[in-house]
Amino acid sequence: MTRRLTKTIKAGAVCIGGNSPISVQTMTNTDTSNTAATLAQVRAMQEAGADIVRLAVPDEAAAATFTYLKEQGITVPLVADIHFDYRIALAAVAAGADKIRINPGNIGSREKVEAVVRACRAAGVPIRIGVNSGSLEKHILEKHGAPTAEALAESALYHAAMLEALDFEDIVLSVKASTVPEMIEANRILAERTSYPLHLGVTEAGGAHMGVVKSAVGIGACLADGIGDTIRVSLTADPLLEIREARAILSALGMNPVREMDIISCPTCGRTKIDLIPLLSRFEEELDKTGLRRLPLRVAFMGCVVNGPGEAREADIGIAGGIGEGILFKKGEIIRRVPEDAIVPELIAEIRRMTHAE
Repeated sequence: MTRRLTKTIKAGAVCIGGNSPISVQTMTNTDTSNTAATLAQVRAMQEAGADIVRLAVPDEAAAATFTYLKEQGITVPLVADIHFDYRIALAAVAAGADKIRINPGNIGSREKVEAVVRACRAAGVPIRIGVNSGSLEKHILEKHGAPTAEALAESALYHAAMLEALDFEDIVLSVKASTVPEMIEANRILAERTSYPLHLGVTEAGGAHMGVVKSAVGIGACLADGIGDTIRVSLTADPLLEIREARAILSALGMNPVREMDIISCPTCGRTKIDLIPLLSRFEEELDKTGLRRLPLRVAFMGCVVNGPGEAREADIGIAGGIGEGILFKKGEIIRRVPEDAIVPELIAEIRRMTHAE
């Protein structure tokens, strides 16, 4: 895959675009003014591997939370999500936000947009222009008759032009639709027409199951085309899951700069003689409890010897099921046989020995 080359924008210590790794974003769902709850959630997101965290900022009081978070040692770049009131954007920049997300069309007059641009320029804060199907300008909607992919892209470029007219180009563009084909097409259009970095996501994607499917298809299709510089998997679920699934999408495409365990497992069939599905679930639970998931290993869970050491020869370590037992192997070479009920603890112990993680 050849990645589209864009301008490089910096949010805090994270670079977006150019040759920088594709960054993973998520968004808090706490009341931003509740500083204790917001701090706890942002810390958890930072520890889970989020590169950038966005916070809703509905009023100037909530903007003060950015100062508090920085004082408490938060280092992940923080984005202020602003709607309608330009004064909130000014307050967020003054409080230490590393990036501002606005739709210039709902901020107000040119003078108000210019005030935001001046503040961002002085503080070295980039602006993400966020456009979705519910925020299209009347003239663009009338022109296209519906929030089509072309309309979404046109709106994003329209707003970028507003900032460019104010001599501001420290911009990230985002066009999101709740339908996957429109999201893909809108980003393909932008990729042809601009060199700004693109923030990818499917908005209002749904819960933990369908939201992940839509995001994987939409974000994955764009990334496979070389399009996209930062991503968010939007879910009606725990935001920490957004980070995990975004990392999984990047890993599936070989784009995850954060190396972690790659688990390969067969779907099971009539040859499977061990209860592989719950075994894999228990193994993954142990990984999360112990922190071993972050080890850069390829681990195989294969249901039988047919799909065992041979097919999974490139795995660092793995098991292949037998009748009431598992064959433990490394790099295709059998080490020993273990009883079915000992497969997970034996595999965990062997991984610890391999990586000196005891």
